[in-house]
Amino acid sequence: MLILALSCAAALLAIAALAVALGRAASASPIVYAASLAASLMLLAGALVRLVADPGQVSTLTLPIGLPGLGAYFRLDALSAFFLVVADLGGSAASLYALGYGRHETAPRRVLPFFAAYLAAMNLVVLADDAFTFLLTWEFMSLTSWALVVAHHDEPGNARAGYIYLVMASFGTLALLLAFGLLAGPAGAYAFDAMRTAHPEPAVAAIALMLVLIGAGSKAGVVPLHVWLPLAHPAAPSHVSALMSGVMTKVAVYGFVRIVFDLIGTPPWWTSIIVLAFAGLTTVLGVLYALMQHDLKRLLAYHTVENIGIIYIGLGLAIAFQQNGIAWAAALALTAALFHVLNHSLFKSLLFFGAGAVLSATHERDMERLGGLIHRMPHTAVAFLIGCAAISALPPLNGFVSEWLTFQAILVSPQLPQWGLKLMVPAVGALLALSAALAATCFVKAFGITFLGRPRTGAAEAAQEVDRISVAVMFAFALLCFLAGVLPGLIIDRLGPVVHGLVGEMLPPQSGLAWLSIVPIAAGRSSYNGMILLIFLASSATLTAIFIHRFATRATRRSAIWDCGYPQSSPATEYTSSSFAMPIRRVFGSTVFAVREKLDMPAPGETRAAHFQVKVFDPAWRYAYGPLVRAAMKTADRLNPLQFLTIRRYLTLTFSALILLLIVVAAWR
Repeated sequence: MLILALSCAAALLAIAALAVALGRAASASPIVYAASLAASLMLLAGALVRLVADPGQVSTLTLPIGLPGLGAYFRLDALSAFFLVVADLGGSAASLYALGYGRHETAPRRVLPFFAAYLAAMNLVVLADDAFTFLLTWEFMSLTSWALVVAHHDEPGNARAGYIYLVMASFGTLALLLAFGLLAGPAGAYAFDAMRTAHPEPAVAAIALMLVLIGAGSKAGVVPLHVWLPLAHPAAPSHVSALMSGVMTKVAVYGFVRIVFDLIGTPPWWTSIIVLAFAGLTTVLGVLYALMQHDLKRLLAYHTVENIGIIYIGLGLAIAFQQNGIAWAAALALTAALFHVLNHSLFKSLLFFGAGAVLSATHERDMERLGGLIHRMPHTAVAFLIGCAAISALPPLNGFVSEWLTFQAILVSPQLPQWGLKLMVPAVGALLALSAALAATCFVKAFGITFLGRPRTGAAEAAQEVDRISVAVMFAFALLCFLAGVLPGLIIDRLGPVVHGLVGEMLPPQSGLAWLSIVPIAAGRSSYNGMILLIFLASSATLTAIFIHRFATRATRRSAIWDCGYPQSSPATEYTSSSFAMPIRRVFGSTVFAVREKLDMPAPGETRAAHFQVKVFDPAWRYAYGPLVRAAMKTADRLNPLQFLTIRRYLTLTFSALILLLIVVAAWR
């Protein structure tokens, strides 16, 4: 299977080269996307077979490339097989979706070569088994995704989004490089097998974990390292946005899990407090940022930040339980985190596909310029609604199950002995509950403003349903959201070997329980049955419809649409995205976003229009990156005269720097 995986990755790289060779050929898009689909499906099938049939097997391979004397190490175990499933399920769906969506691409030559290479890079990161190969493929993943972000560089804001993404990606790679340097030690043992047996000191392990939190967290979107994400995801083509949000952020989570749980092994318990603090902050701020957005794709990007926070809550709890010897609770928390990795990949890909369909049909991402699409794009509306319900953690869909498991892990936290954790975990639980409520609010807004009401512009009025391939992909992922929510025991059991290999314990088998229930702890404490809940919802809805049609009046009553008290039927009288978010903005605006509202109201008798303007500021830019950028620019201005020195002054400066370095080396020895 490992040879098959590497062969498919090599095939994806060959497809990227083929895309360059095809050039402007009209057949380039279908050929590249169909070939990428075939390679991704082969990888997906192989990973599924390994995960289901023989998850305990570990395959390794060393290729004579990379660093001299070291080679390139690759490994396939249960953890990498699971993340291969996530990566190639998303890659297959994006490739199939692009067969329809790609017809609307205005610059295919800027997308096709990097799309296939991007898929290959994500798979190679998951398979890498030494620091050099991991970092090389990690950077390759960053560069190919950057090229996709700036594919439409002529559109406003896209070049800036690509620049910020590249800077943050380089910063994250630097942090990972330093972490691997600490784990490799003085001997420079860069192979992961050597790091597994090294057992670093607690202080070294803690520093390495913090560096990994920064390095992998910057790619995943942990606050305050998230600033690139809401800029880059909307800038990329929609099928690439689905990959970046649904897959690449999960590859970043893989990097954190692999290094922290597999290579570091024993970080101090107090490091879990730091992970949980950042996770809780990420969860709440992500959904609050999303509520303020008018751009549909940017709203979805900010919700990726929220869901990454939910995943890191589970990972932080797993670290805390593991370091206190409560292995069964660590298995519960880690299972919840990995289950949410899969769930988020499903419903976020579905939502980005839906946003891409809206963009193709209307050429609009601003929700204020949409509305009424449920009548013009009914299939997209239904699929998008299912995705909204799933990401809002509504049962019986998949988002509810993983968040419910996370809450179960939070509820057993009183067994932790440290008072810091006893105080931190309930606070994080409260933040998670708040984010769940706000997420539902946000997606009521996203679906309602986009698909309901009357069209606000001519583009929305003229919208038509997208191609059948795109619709089929969206409904396939909607079905997977249902299946993962109704049959969670099957997935939990497949995650068992993955979790056992990391924390030494796994949840009891769930798929054999009566009525497809799941009982993660004990039947007397908690259980969940998605099938019974689905049957109850379906039967109650059916009986209600029958009762209404049987006993309601037969007379047909028609009236004008309620106009909110306005006699004018203009779409301008409808609820807008801004008005929907206004109560939340008023509550959190001054403390979280530093909101500035500017009202220009004409005096009585004036005929000019009134103007209301709202500016929302991301605190990360306001308090961290803004001052840093200004300091860097000021330093650059002061150093600018150095380029105008004479040759004698250059020589003097070089000689002085050499003397200073020699003094430092002598003092170091």
